[in-house]
Amino acid sequence: MMAEPPDPLLDGLKSHRAQRSRAEGEDVRSFFRSLGMIGGLGWMIVLPTLAGLALGRWLDHRLDSGITATGALLAVGLGVGCRLAWKRMHQP
Repeated sequence: MMAEPPDPLLDGLKSHRAQRSRAEGEDVRSFFRSLGMIGGLGWMIVLPTLAGLALGRWLDHRLDSGITATGALLAVGLGVGCRLAWKRMHQP
């Protein structure tokens, strides 16, 4: 009696099941959850930046000071947004 040759489909299924059980044991994010986090981080950076830009434009218009406040508050908004995103990425 000869041993049957290995079945590639069955081997692939066993390998897939083993990978899935390892992934369930670890905290692995799904693709869509990661995509959602990237989108959230983007908005976390963009909104403070745009708020700084709008406030700076308003101040420059009111004070008739060129674009001094716009540039400064744009940089501040970007810094705040990056800091918020950094803190969000490193939350447990």
